Amino acid sequence: MDPVTHTLLGATLAQTGLKQRTALGTTTLVIGANIPDVDALAYFWGGDTAVWFRRGLTHGVLALAVLPLVLTGLILLWDRWFRKPKQAVRPEVIPKQILLLAVIAVTSHPLLDFLNSYGMRFLAPFSYRWFYGDPLFIIDPWVWVALAAGCWASRRATQAPKLALTVATLYVALMAASNVAARAVIKQTALHEGFSVQRVMAAPAAVTPFTRWVVVEDASGYQVGLFSWLPRPSVDLERLPYERDPSGPAMTAAASELGPRKFLAWARFPYYLTQRRGDATEVHIGDARYTLDPEGSWASTSVKIRLTDQ
Repeated sequence: MDPVTHTLLGATLAQTGLKQRTALGTTTLVIGANIPDVDALAYFWGGDTAVWFRRGLTHGVLALAVLPLVLTGLILLWDRWFRKPKQAVRPEVIPKQILLLAVIAVTSHPLLDFLNSYGMRFLAPFSYRWFYGDPLFIIDPWVWVALAAGCWASRRATQAPKLALTVATLYVALMAASNVAARAVIKQTALHEGFSVQRVMAAPAAVTPFTRWVVVEDASGYQVGLFSWLPRPSVDLERLPYERDPSGPAMTAAASELGPRKFLAWARFPYYLTQRRGDATEVHIGDARYTLDPEGSWASTSVKIRLTDQ
């Protein structure tokens, strides 16, 4: 999920009473809810490296053990060296409680990230297999509203943050159930139309919880389109006019290049497009879960293959 969602969750958890366990409790929860995203620094090394590296090492089981310890150490150092008392008796920072809050906050991060179609690698660094939940769009304003309302109302109603978490949890559960039901309808529709269904994705669209972006993989490639619950369940699919697998020397050579290899390690529904550019062939690789434009999207990569190299 996006940083706003992670931050709001950390702040809401703090308002449930967890911040009372120790001084700097809110700080620990908010930072901990975001700290796995330190892997965003990978964008300085390019988009292909970023998508290949993200949601792996800093989000997996080893990180869940190490990052709370790191965060606890940083909070204790801050308390000792930089935090200045604003009153005669400074509230005490309790190391065990800081560690507990750090564990809660850091664990919340990959659980939230699992809820969108980008995917999670829970087993990293022992396995880099991707896991996908698909209930929510990566930026969900309804989750924002629920959590922000809980934080704001906590000034007057102490139970508001707990209610907000309950509402957000129920919303996620409903969206997860919607995803399962939508996938069943989509698969049934595709089979009825004669497709040999291998995989189905029904990823939620932005803002509206009643529409989903659909990718159906069959023996010959991908069918893509939209699923809607309103006014009645409906599926509108069309053939993606690109090749699912590399064919020919240019595509095969492109898939072996370092950048595309990193991209393909992340891509869930990769496809290929080739274009002649003078004495070279430009190969574009996209991911159908995010884009149908392999030339101008962040969810794509390109490489030029010289004809003499083919």
